[in-house]
Amino acid sequence: MTNIADGISDKYELVVGLEVHVQLSTLSKSFSSDSAAFGGGPNEHISPVSLGHPGTLPRINKKMVEYAVKMGLACNCTINLNNTFARKNYFYADLPKGYQITQDHFPVCIGGFVPVRLAGGITKNVAIHHIHMEEDAGKSMHDQLHEDSMIDLNRAGVPLIEIVSQPDMRSAEEAGQFLTELRKLVRYLEICDGNMEEGSMRCDANISVRLKGETTYNNRCEVKNLNSIRNVQRAIEHEFERQVNLVENGEYIDQNTLNFNADTGETSVLRSKEMANDYRYFPEPDLTPLVLTHEYLDRIRSGMPALPNELYNKYIAQLGLSDYDAGVITADKDFALYFEELVKCTDNYKAAVNWLMGPVKSYINESGKSMADFVISPLHLAEMIKLIDSGKTNYSLATQKLFPAMLKGGDKTPEQLAVELNLLISQDNNDVSGFIKAALAKYPDKVIEYQNGKKGVLGLFMGEIMKSSKGKIDPQATNKLLIKELESR
Repeated sequence: MTNIADGISDKYELVVGLEVHVQLSTLSKSFSSDSAAFGGGPNEHISPVSLGHPGTLPRINKKMVEYAVKMGLACNCTINLNNTFARKNYFYADLPKGYQITQDHFPVCIGGFVPVRLAGGITKNVAIHHIHMEEDAGKSMHDQLHEDSMIDLNRAGVPLIEIVSQPDMRSAEEAGQFLTELRKLVRYLEICDGNMEEGSMRCDANISVRLKGETTYNNRCEVKNLNSIRNVQRAIEHEFERQVNLVENGEYIDQNTLNFNADTGETSVLRSKEMANDYRYFPEPDLTPLVLTHEYLDRIRSGMPALPNELYNKYIAQLGLSDYDAGVITADKDFALYFEELVKCTDNYKAAVNWLMGPVKSYINESGKSMADFVISPLHLAEMIKLIDSGKTNYSLATQKLFPAMLKGGDKTPEQLAVELNLLISQDNNDVSGFIKAALAKYPDKVIEYQNGKKGVLGLFMGEIMKSSKGKIDPQATNKLLIKELESR
């Protein structure tokens, strides 16, 4: 494809809406007691219900409803108290009963929005159209045999929610941030692990273009089953360029369903886009209406954790953290939970952030462990910060010797370990004065250079003092004493 000529794309506006399928972390399937666990041998997690045998009846999974309501509350939706289910009919090679149980006219969550933070400190509320519950299909495998496809029905009937946005996004960046926020929400709520690469979250992107200033929507193309945030952005960028080229060449944009090739970064036609009437929805006759109560919603709401946007605003407004620091801490639920406990034990919030984003994060990354496996308690990390703040040890000794000792576990406090390892800083000014005089005596020519205005030699003296004291001094206090000694000569 030829690139858009310079300036031409500026005439057009990108319009994107996303449909995000979230596989819920329930123990059983949507409408049967079959295991919903990932893995297992082919067709092990099945029963007459998930196989669609005649005479079998669905029964709703209460956890699916609870998780859907949680997500709706987290997305600022209105929860529909009167829910019904529908049959969505079209040929599914990997769904034996030939239809999918889903929601149509009365989804569980209506409206709502998700705040996303964009470059330049801009926050935009991406509108939600609705969230509905449905069951997943099975899995077709086409690479096992030369001429035949294999079907694994373990996933058939696994509970999903589908989060359908309004066509509210105007850039690939906005779409990426929207997905990032959704992934954080499902992880904070513990309703899904959010791993797009493993299929726990899947995204379909509806993409169209129009001239800037236009208010009507043009034909859209739907790119199916995108399995990473980066691929969603790449598909959007490619489709914008492709569709603008078509319009500029006077061609018509067919409303098609597309596949995205991650290797080439291009899209190709899968089939013509289905419309709602193609699915032949009709009410599910085997499930009674699902009626929720305000008391039920209140119970769920009261049991929900603090969510990332709430914590982000708290850390900026109450703790005085920067946008960047608050964003990094809240990006990972386990980090945020640890930080919440840490700031209960120390009021040096900046030091707490620096330790988490520095030594702690480096250790987690290098060891291949998760924050949930981190052995140092928030209380002990706060006590180490207090040792540094009080001048009993310094950051260099803490990172190089005390922190590694604490990583070995055990019940000893940081101060007890510091005493054992001889890491406490000497509070005797006579000792510090001796180290200073020894350093100056070792480099008399550098003393003359300092007195002649070459202040850079301070680093040489401090290096020598740190070496001779084995680091057990307060660098800032020692630096002041060093300058005082030099100025007095």
